[in-house]
Amino acid sequence: MFRRSLRARGAKESDMAKPTTVKIRLNSTANTGYFYVAKKNTRTMTDKLVLKKYDPIARKHVEFKEGKIK
Repeated sequence: MFRRSLRARGAKESDMAKPTTVKIRLNSTANTGYFYVAKKNTRTMTDKLVLKKYDPIARKHVEFKEGKIK
């Protein structure tokens, strides 16, 4: 017999499993417009991510705060 996917049987988007990791954008707090792209596990880290990383435009280490990827 042929296996049919969930979509072929009429399953909805909500019936499918959510991914555990999502891509986030880490925006510089130095207002230079520089950003990093990172992955975050949404099940273990529920709060907003804040990391201290290097901003090459400001040429120093600054805090980067989580934002959405458009």
